This record gives sequence, C-alpha cells and structure tokens, in this order.
Amino acid sequence: MIGNIHSIETFGTVDGPGIRYVIFTQGCLLRCQFCHNADTWEIGTGKTMTVSEIMDDLDSYLPFIQASGGGITVSGGEPLLQISFLIELFKECKKKGIHTTIDSSGGCFSHSKLFIKQLEELLQFTDLILLDVKHINRKKHIQLTGMTNDHILEFAKFLSDREIPIWIRHVLVPTITDDLNDLQKLGEFIGTLNNVQKIEILPYHKLGIYKWEALGHEYPLKHIEPPSDENVEIAYQILKSHWRQHSKLSIE
Repeated sequence: MIGNIHSIETFGTVDGPGIRYVIFTQGCLLRCQFCHNADTWEIGTGKTMTVSEIMDDLDSYLPFIQASGGGITVSGGEPLLQISFLIELFKECKKKGIHTTIDSSGGCFSHSKLFIKQLEELLQFTDLILLDVKHINRKKHIQLTGMTNDHILEFAKFLSDREIPIWIRHVLVPTITDDLNDLQKLGEFIGTLNNVQKIEILPYHKLGIYKWEALGHEYPLKHIEPPSDENVEIAYQILKSHWRQHSKLSIE
C-alpha cells in the first residue's frame, strides 16, 4: 500500500499526547486562507512511500515515542483522502501497540457507502482524532476555506455518535474567526458532542507566508497580526463554556 507523503516530523510535540511521529500527507480539498502548509494542497503528488517503509523508519524512534506516552499522528493535507493507506498503516501500528492519531478537518467526509465502510474500518484502529473546526458560520466558512462546513459538522457528529475521542482545534484569526457570537455558537456546537477530550485554541501566525509566495500565490491575510494572549484565553473560555466535561472521555 502506497501513500503520497509531503514530509515527516520525527519528534513532534503538538499533534497529540507525548512525542509523536508525524506524517504530513499530500493533498487537501480545503483552501484555508491561513494555511501554513499550502504546498500540501495538490493531490497525487509528493513522495510515494509504502507502509513498510514508514514502519521501518518509525521503529528507530519507538523507544523515545512510547516512553513519552506518544505515538503516530497522520496530518496533512487531509489524511482521509488516502483512507485505504491509513487503514493499512494503522493496522501495522496496532500490531506494535502504537497510539494512533489523525489530524483532520473532515473536509472530505461523505455519506457514500464506500467511504463510510472504509472510515468505520479505520476507526477500529484509531485512538484519537484532532478535529480542526475552521468556522461555525457556513457563509464565513466558505469565504475562509472555499467549501461549506455542513459535512465537517456532520463528521464531528458521526465521531460523537461512535464515541471516538477527539480534540477540537480552532485557529483564532483576528477579525475572521474571533467574533464572539461565532465563538459562542461554536461552543454550543461543542456542547452537543459527547466525545471531546480537549479543546485547543491555535493562535494565527504568519509562518506560512513564504510557502505561499514560493508557490506564486498572494497570501490573503498578510495584513492580519496574531491574536493577543488575552484574546486567546477569552476564546478558549467561550468554547469550553458548554463542554461536557462530565463525559467519561473528557480530560483537562
């Protein structure tokens, strides 16, 4: 089984618990204006790697990873665009007792029978999903990412119904994703889910500008500065206000 891989980070510390072996897959359907991995957008490109090649590379880092309570995280791009590859990779990881995580926006979720069948199989070998919710407002989500958020919110509910542990992640972009009313509605949506282990506010940054320019794209948010620590904390408090912390899955 072959995957299209953009890059690999061998000692990641922000994409799940512990030290993570992070695979960035190639290909994404969303076009987020704040994306710092715009070079992962194109589908079908990148370096081709087999599951065996990845497992062989991962083996050398396992003592450090597992001692930290870490594991493997597949990010992107959008990992679920290569769902067959993920199934085979995570099957091999589970044979070695490796904690498995997917970092996804849910941007390719659909109710097609084939996709649901594959997703159900993948979830049998998945310990955690980092779910990136870009915007709760449908119109603003289209402006920000080029796509609606209907299927993304459906994906969140799908995972909740099956009690698959998730971390909710929200990028806080001043004037775009920090409206207090929007944050309140996102918090209310989070309150309808029963599988949220953690909520993370990711402060907007400009680290991806050089990639956009290298690709010949005009970076649309060049005029926006990162949010203050105070505004990040305010957003976090709003999002957690409806969080079901009494859930058996919830942790601080």
